[in-house]
Amino acid sequence: MTRPVLLVGQALLAPVVPLLAQDYDVMALWEEPDAAALARVDAVIWAGEFVLERALIDAMPRLSLIACFTVGYDGVDLALARERGIAVTHAGDANAQDVADHAIGLMIAHRRWIVGGDRHVRSGQWTMAAKTRTRSMGGAKLGIVGMGSIGIAVAERAQVMRMQVSWWGPREKPRLPWPRVASLDALARESDILLVAARADESNRGMISAAVLDALGPEGLLVNVARGQLVDEAALIAALTSGRLGGAAIDVYDPEPTDPARWADVPNVVLTPHIGGATHEAVAHMAQMLLANLTAHFAGQPLISPVRG
Repeated sequence: MTRPVLLVGQALLAPVVPLLAQDYDVMALWEEPDAAALARVDAVIWAGEFVLERALIDAMPRLSLIACFTVGYDGVDLALARERGIAVTHAGDANAQDVADHAIGLMIAHRRWIVGGDRHVRSGQWTMAAKTRTRSMGGAKLGIVGMGSIGIAVAERAQVMRMQVSWWGPREKPRLPWPRVASLDALARESDILLVAARADESNRGMISAAVLDALGPEGLLVNVARGQLVDEAALIAALTSGRLGGAAIDVYDPEPTDPARWADVPNVVLTPHIGGATHEAVAHMAQMLLANLTAHFAGQPLISPVRG
């Protein structure tokens, strides 16, 4: 029996190749397969934050599935996939809990001066003459932009920490216990901490604008664990540098990897290298979801976690 042919799109997905090769014929895009090889491809394994070019899809007339290893799928043209009859899957909410943990960690790291305190001790600046005061998490007003799996997981944690939670998103979700604010600007004005947890697409690029940052203000903290493109990064750096924004804690950038020189002199910012969902447990779960979606697709069964464009 002929085995389905898979194309793995990014070198960062190379660790899954041996796993896939047990049941499929696998080729790697970074090894530059020729046109004849691409014409045999039945499914693409893709990291969803990368753009899947139309030209590559055109080169694979047999393509019937785009399987995103990741939770995000913003690099996939869903309209084109739908037009071509190509199914799209992703990792569902496989890493939502870990991303939520990281978001809370970023809030605590910045608000309680953990990173700055570490540098303070290491540089020999700590004396007994004065003690730095930080801000409590209890009672802090947390505004969440985007109340999907990650937003909900953060809200649950924040509630236990005695924070006041509200949110904004483009659609009402009446079953949620936390109040939805009328607009993004209003949420920023009412929040001490603004968490970006929305799904990214071209319609919301730069939604965290200079105006939103000004509404958050000189005492406010912006936390982004979603996608870098959701924040106007130049406006963010300008607001931090001028003191119009109190601080930022960032795990995602536009583009990635970010240029370290861009952040060298930016004050009041905690940076991590897009690791929010990168735990051993979450990645293992994502691999299981990928295999389950492939098995279902080639068996003609309902997909485990389809993207409905």
